[in-house]
Amino acid sequence: MESKTFLEFLPTNFRHEKSFLIQKDLTDLKKLCVLTDLDINEIQKKSPLCSFNNLKKIRAIAIFKKEIAISPPEAYLLLHCGIGSIKSLSLSTPHELERKVGRLERTLRVKTETNITFAQLKRWIEKAKQVYKSI
Repeated sequence: MESKTFLEFLPTNFRHEKSFLIQKDLTDLKKLCVLTDLDINEIQKKSPLCSFNNLKKIRAIAIFKKEIAISPPEAYLLLHCGIGSIKSLSLSTPHELERKVGRLERTLRVKTETNITFAQLKRWIEKAKQVYKSI
């Protein structure tokens, strides 16, 4: 059930990737997290409409959700702010992330629907540091 919610979150520009993942029963977070770049290339060969970048974003969102318990909308926001991996999150500071989110909101002239607090950013970074050390 959790993976369906995960895939349902994806915006319409992920429709080809979403369709392929559902068709091939790759909806489980654990399966998505372990996809390699080689696996993603194979998916692209089988379904040319699937974008390499979109598949990498799906994998990153799944990893953020599984390893750090970041919701898909929040993980997607991090991706748009240039944070695409556990390592990059672990090397960030809460102030830096807060500034990037604010800059993104001002650039888009939209307030994001996620209510990310400074304390939450700090928890994510600490958790990312723990996860990154254990890898």
